[in-house]
Formats: sequence, structure tokens, C-alpha cells
Amino acid sequence: MSLTAGIVGLPNVGKSTLFNAITKKNILAANYPFATIDPNVGVVIVPDKRLQTLEDMITPDNVVPTSFEFTDIAGLVKGASKGEGLGNKFLSHIREVDAICEVVRCFDDENITHVEGNVDPIRDIDIINLELIFADLEVIDSRIGRIEKKAISTKDKDALFELALLKKIKDALENNIPARRLEYTEDEEKILKAFNLLTKKPIIYMTNVSEEDIVNGNSYVKMVEDYAQKEKSEVVMLCAKVESELSELNEEDKMLFLEDLGIKESGLDKLIKATYSLLGLATYFTAGPKEVKAWTFRKGMKAPECAGIIHSDFERGFIRAEVISFEDYEKFGGEKGAKEAGKMRLEGKDYIMQDGDVCFFRFNV
Repeated sequence: MSLTAGIVGLPNVGKSTLFNAITKKNILAANYPFATIDPNVGVVIVPDKRLQTLEDMITPDNVVPTSFEFTDIAGLVKGASKGEGLGNKFLSHIREVDAICEVVRCFDDENITHVEGNVDPIRDIDIINLELIFADLEVIDSRIGRIEKKAISTKDKDALFELALLKKIKDALENNIPARRLEYTEDEEKILKAFNLLTKKPIIYMTNVSEEDIVNGNSYVKMVEDYAQKEKSEVVMLCAKVESELSELNEEDKMLFLEDLGIKESGLDKLIKATYSLLGLATYFTAGPKEVKAWTFRKGMKAPECAGIIHSDFERGFIRAEVISFEDYEKFGGEKGAKEAGKMRLEGKDYIMQDGDVCFFRFNV
């Protein structure tokens, strides 16, 4: 399952430095706007201690962690929705991601120019949110213009339903309320998928602080946390400079460095966990002597759909899933012990996959 989070932010907030660090890619990072002109995509490994446990127990030939894509999107400025800066290019790139990770500058540094002249995280967030709102309003107004007259004249039930939905969103956007803050029925959600609204995408605010503030944060971070709480979004505090240094270290040195800093996990690890939570993602495992592998799925997916992540034939010819929870797999020393303890379950087509399930799929095509 390929999922992508887009890293966005105003110029010079530490966005590209952070991207370089978390993906270990050497892309252009410069102290001026538009250093990143085309989106850069990097794949990061999702940290999961359970995978290490399975490896230690089985000693397979190969271990494959699950991964996540981050896309570094060119810096946005005021007026992007009207074509300012990189304008429409920026907005079109955001439409392609599943979630938005917005880097917000929460540090003072007179050597790094702020595109708006001074540090003000809420103003910066509002600049980006407003541009996304303007872009969505253009989409909504265009669609209303195409269907309103026909819907009213023909009294077509589906057209009237869509029109009411569009007007509900338009009213919210005109009051600076992103589409993601509204509640929708299942039928409304189906209609909205076609529009791929920018303000409907879930968002995480990444507060980029100085190394001195990495443990306790600062007043800027508190402002962002208060803002995010109102719209039920998540906040991840990190220091792009520290993440850059961590990316150069091996795992042992990395843990020692984190300990010296007084923090338990890197900003990247916190970000991946927050993104997983935001998108409703979970992990199941396949485990055997040849390979132990982690697979990402959306919570609520049934066994055949999860089998289809491995190969479409698995879903098409699904018979059953042999499932052991990770806890039981570990407790009873692997598949054999779990079987003997009666902890292996045979699950059918209606089984809803759980995080940590260790699975073997039976299928016939």
C-alpha cells in the first residue's frame, strides 16, 4: 500500500533540511525561496520493534520493513492560489498526497531570513491554510456553476444532494473553516472523493525548534499546539538540525545522542507514528524462514483486502487466513508454540485485520 505525506511550509522554515535528514537524500537546501522547485520523493522505513523480535525468533533469510513516502513540496508564498511564486505547481503537488505535514518555524535566527520578515507561527499557518481554502473555493464554485441550474430545474435527487453538500463546504470555506473540520455522511464522503479537496486532507503541524528548545519547547510551540487543538490536528515538535545530525549516525550512536539530548525518540519516529495515526494505518506481518515482512493496511480492512496488498490473486482467490496475534506469537515462542497453545485462528472473509497480526493466507485461483 503506497501512501505519501507531503511536507509543506513557507520558504526558509527548515523544510528541505528536515527532508534531507529523514530521507538521507542530498537535495538542494538553500537560504532563499524556491530552492526546491520540483517535488522530491523519499522513502523512509517505519520503525517497528516487533519486526526485530520476529527476526530474532525466526532468523529468516530476508527482513523487509514497511515504508512510507515523504514528498518535499516547493515553498509556498502568499498568493499561490492566484499563481504567485510557484503557485499552481505547488497546489497540484499537494493534491497528490494523502496527508499534509506542515513545517512551522518556531525558532529565532537572524541569519536565516523569514519570507514574511519575522517569526509568527500562527500567521504562517494561516497563510498556507488560506491559500488552500482559496484553491478549494475555486473548485467548489466551478462545480456549483456547472450543476446548480440543472439540479434546480430538473429536481434530480442526486444533483440536489451534491449541490447541498457543495454549498455546505462553500459556506465553511468562506468562513475560513477547512473542509476537514466538517462532518460528513458516508454518501457525502463518496461524492467528495472525486474533488480531492486540499483542505479535506488530514494535517500534522511540525514545529521546528532550536536545539535548546527540543526538550521543553517554547512559546511558539504552545501557540501552534493551542491552534491545532481547536481543529483536532496533531503537533510533532522536532529540530531539523538535530534530525540532520541523527541521520548520519548508526542506531547505537543515535540512541546515545538522543539520551544526551534528553529525548526518547527522534522527530522522524514521532512523525511517522503521528502520520500513521492520522491516516488510520496499522501493520500486519508475514513470517517464515525465507522472509519476515511488515505490511501497511488501513484499519477496518478485511482479511481478503489485506491479502490483496501482497498480490491481487491472494484477494481474488482468498480462502482463509491463519492468524496469530504478535503477543501470542512472542509469548509462545513462534508459530509452532502458538499452534500447540491453541492460539492460531482460522479467519474467513469477514475478519477485520488487527494491528500486529501474523498471517498466512490460503488462496486458490
